[in-house]
Amino acid sequence: MSLETIIPALTDPDEECCALVLMGGGARTAYQAGVLHALASMLGLASNASDPPFPFKILVGTSAGALNATYLASRVGEGLNAFAHLANFWSTLRSSQVYQLKVPAWIRSSRIAAALFLSQQVRAQQAFLNNTPLVDTLHKAISLGSIEQALQDNTLNALAVTASSYTSGVHWTFCQLAGGRQVESWSRPGRRAEFQPITIEHLMASSALPFIFPSTPLWVDGRREFFGDGSMRQSSPLSPAIHLGASKVMVIGVGQPERAGFASTPEASAVSAGSRPTLGAIAGHAMASVFQDTLQADVEQAQRVSKTMRQMPHDIAAIMPYRPVDVLAISPSQSLDALAQAHAGELPAATYNALAGLGALGDKGSPGGAALASYLLFEPGFVKALMALGEHDAYARKEELLAFFGLGSGR
Repeated sequence: MSLETIIPALTDPDEECCALVLMGGGARTAYQAGVLHALASMLGLASNASDPPFPFKILVGTSAGALNATYLASRVGEGLNAFAHLANFWSTLRSSQVYQLKVPAWIRSSRIAAALFLSQQVRAQQAFLNNTPLVDTLHKAISLGSIEQALQDNTLNALAVTASSYTSGVHWTFCQLAGGRQVESWSRPGRRAEFQPITIEHLMASSALPFIFPSTPLWVDGRREFFGDGSMRQSSPLSPAIHLGASKVMVIGVGQPERAGFASTPEASAVSAGSRPTLGAIAGHAMASVFQDTLQADVEQAQRVSKTMRQMPHDIAAIMPYRPVDVLAISPSQSLDALAQAHAGELPAATYNALAGLGALGDKGSPGGAALASYLLFEPGFVKALMALGEHDAYARKEELLAFFGLGSGR
């Protein structure tokens, strides 16, 4: 990653612009709604305004995080109430509104039968699950016209959604800008930007979990390409926000950098000693790598470079074509795999049977095996637990969050 990619100079150096970057993770992204709901309460209490405005001018989302970002973009005119609406959206969501799967009950008793049956499903529809219900859910929940209005009113500067092209292998960022706003396009090895209105098709493409949901066609460079989850090949998740003019970036991930640690507990060791990982455990590990690894590295590098720039003599820093960027990253403090294992019984019967057949619901004391289920558990118990954890983690960093927005004791 180049220095120019991390901190290019601002078009308007006098404008302080805060961006929200929401990473992907399927059902896990309900955690983001909890963090933001708590943030809204903090900002409302700390602000001197009777009706505090929406705190972000740029919204960037990947995968299911793109759904959250776009939902918020459609409600920025409601100020902090937008976050309450997002929390309510997640509270009423069900798996049946996201995907469909039909499998016989006996499939859970045989991993070989489960693998064969699901391979037939994949050949028939190019994916494990049918996500057609999500199209209707998004059309009902998100007003694309409201997004355009917010951009025209300059309540919002930009909305960006990322997706990965199976056709070309390029990672694309699709950007919709405020009227009259000029942002230079960017093209880096393996990743590019495209300026076009965000549609439901962009959201379906960005959230198409590999192997689980089918690809979605989009038009780029005058041709149709097929896209999958934006977390794939996402080497620099903070880059779009910074290219779009952010001077401060709040990023909410839902990965667990220490997830391998709970395989070393005495209980897990007793269960897994001498046994190979199940197909579900391997799939969960692969998904965790897709949704977490690059964020950690990108945040650390941006913070390190920005710190270095702030330590430069003022006269030298003033002539450099770069700027420091404040980055605040929040991610779960507890195991989401363990939460998923505790709530696995809420899954639709067909999904539960299929995952059980693949060994993807974990064993007692070994929550890592339930990682795959955690991406598909769009059910009230799991969502409520995720949102509660998000609120808890946000309040644990209350002073840091308020200082980030120039409020509280840190101002």
